Amino acid sequence: MTYNLMNDPNVWVIAGLVFILGVLVGMFLTAGGRRKWKARYRDEVSNRETWEREHARLKDDYDAREKEYRERDSLRGAAARGRDTDGDGVRDSVDRAPVDDRRA
Repeated sequence: MTYNLMNDPNVWVIAGLVFILGVLVGMFLTAGGRRKWKARYRDEVSNRETWEREHARLKDDYDAREKEYRERDSLRGAAARGRDTDGDGVRDSVDRAPVDDRRA
């Protein structure tokens, strides 16, 4: 007599019980999971949007500072061409020039 494992009813019962146990364990592990992943997804989206807003704000601040630095450099260059070391509002080259009374 040949004995075939696939024809044994005990094997089929054990396989069925393992299948049912797997389905029950899977349902238990994913219970409430839909709400959990949606909440995590929404948190991640709000976190990403917060980071994007912060990045945009920092970029705007950086651009404003960069513009201010360029303007200062430009003014510094212009001031270097016409210096006023004593701070009276008159360039030093005019201070050193002789006064011409005929201009008045």
